[in-house]
Amino acid sequence: MLLFCTSFSAAFSAPVPTAAEQVPLAVEAAARAHVQRWADSSGLVEPKFELNVVRGSRPLAACRQAATVEALDTRLPSRMRFAAVCAGAEGWRYEFVVRAQISARIAVMASDVPSGKVLTDDDVLLERHDISGIADSVSDPQEVVGLSGRRALRSGEVLRMALLAAPTLVKRNDAVRIVAKREQIEVSMAGEALDSGARGTLVRVRNANGTVIRARVTGAATVEPVDMPVSTNSPTQ
Repeated sequence: MLLFCTSFSAAFSAPVPTAAEQVPLAVEAAARAHVQRWADSSGLVEPKFELNVVRGSRPLAACRQAATVEALDTRLPSRMRFAAVCAGAEGWRYEFVVRAQISARIAVMASDVPSGKVLTDDDVLLERHDISGIADSVSDPQEVVGLSGRRALRSGEVLRMALLAAPTLVKRNDAVRIVAKREQIEVSMAGEALDSGARGTLVRVRNANGTVIRARVTGAATVEPVDMPVSTNSPTQ
């Protein structure tokens, strides 16, 4: 999971001076602060963290001044890398692996739903799960309501954005309603879709006069024009 894309360096200092046994504690504190910032910015619901600082075989030494901690690689929570640095002529640099286990309340399926069925509020609930290995979990159920599964979804399954897609609201060769709005005026006419599309996508539509226009899908079998009509002999057909 590509969790921590924001930069973080030399943002944490251990007490002055830093005893050898305080170095791993400083690394853990820096890693915890980093994970907490990410959780806050990601909108996780009730996040919880467990951190494990893995020490190397090299003996640790004290630092006469404040040791600082730098994040080297925080892309994967299960294996982050931090460096503790003691500046000065007698300084040192130690690298640590920090393993984070992160859990939060995320969206899961409340019931079995067949492939292609549009999800409703009743289909989704929040449950606590380990998300350390999930790149695209969902914290807000409203983010998936209105989408449909690319395959059948089972009750209790963790919802991931990769499993979902916007449903096709306009299908090629189907009859559609072309609705044009300007201020308080609304005009509509019948048309035929020349492409299939989900909400927000652009499709070609032939109106009742035989003119082909580009239109944006706004709902089931409903589109709105986005530009001036083009000739039926246009090469975009």
